[in-house]
Amino acid sequence: MKHQYILQQNFQVTFNYDIIFSRSLFDVSNSSLIDVIKKEPGFQQPKVTIVIDKGVVDCTNQFITKVINYFNYYEFEITETNILVVQGGETVKNSPDYIDAVLQLINNNKIDRHSFLIAIGGGAVLDAVGYAAAIAHRGVRLIRIPTTVLSQNDSGVGVKNSMNYFGKKNFLGTFAPPYAVLNDSDFLNTLNERNWRSGISEAIKVALIKDADFFDWIENNTQALNNRDILVMETLIIRCAALHTDHISKKGDPFEKGSSRPLDFGHWAAHKIEQLTNYEITHGEAVALGIALDVTYSFLLQKINKPSLERILKCFLNLGFAITYPILDTHLDEVIKGSDEFREHLGGQLTIMLLSDIGLGEEVHSLNNTLIAESVQYLYSFCQLNTEVC
Repeated sequence: MKHQYILQQNFQVTFNYDIIFSRSLFDVSNSSLIDVIKKEPGFQQPKVTIVIDKGVVDCTNQFITKVINYFNYYEFEITETNILVVQGGETVKNSPDYIDAVLQLINNNKIDRHSFLIAIGGGAVLDAVGYAAAIAHRGVRLIRIPTTVLSQNDSGVGVKNSMNYFGKKNFLGTFAPPYAVLNDSDFLNTLNERNWRSGISEAIKVALIKDADFFDWIENNTQALNNRDILVMETLIIRCAALHTDHISKKGDPFEKGSSRPLDFGHWAAHKIEQLTNYEITHGEAVALGIALDVTYSFLLQKINKPSLERILKCFLNLGFAITYPILDTHLDEVIKGSDEFREHLGGQLTIMLLSDIGLGEEVHSLNNTLIAESVQYLYSFCQLNTEVC
């Protein structure tokens, strides 16, 4: 008998899910959510349980009652025992207690793989609830209803779920595509100015590495975005989400098996800045800082020209983002360590996305710490020379 015998297993799994853009999702005249739940062939009414971001409950009048009435209208027996309200923001990702609470909800309501767990909230809540959904029964059906700009145009439409652990962002997590995503732009009207603005940085990110025309459009619509023009924001969200989903589905690495992470442009520093500030700044604000740092670094490496750099920095500033922050000055050595954690999180070779032109990313595999420090000083000098927007 041979010393070795090999059986080779090889199979493919196709993932399909709809990303639906709508308004007034919980108005009984809008059947979009129910249609998603009922779309399975041979439909038998499944069990449904719901996790809601506390920020949504606080900002939307009688929201829990509205959700219950919606499902009851369509003859689903939903009561408050089927609903869990959790703290939003990074708080929900920093404590295992919230994951345990979601798992307890799933268990108490006997949610199985043919049932539905619905997550309503910002990106952090979707991340945490998605993680719980992925590990319960090895995966229960998750429907995401993102309620912020950032979650509707970026995190909520992808395939990643996570929580923070060991003081590291997204240390625990899964790749688990949702059953469906439903974006309701009515939720955007409940956002404060910071959260309205925050998600725009992810749109700038994907425009800078993939679509110069989209960046032009953002520049030209800065004032409308500042004025909270909902139609303009809907356009931004749909275009940004389309670019993200196109990359996930067509670039061959949706579960990040390789070393390349183009959609994390600006994130190596952003994640560390979030941690160092104890998440006092939003993810989108940190991404803006990280992108500003990386595009300046790209300029100092002579990869992009000065007019392009200034367009990018002024776009951020005109939208109300900061491109400098005390952490970059006082704790730069700690920020730089973020590149090691970024590589460690994915494994493999350090791969950082820079710019070779607006709309065209270029990957590098090392960073020069001296040049990073010079980039920070350049940003401070730029603000001193542009006090009208800084």
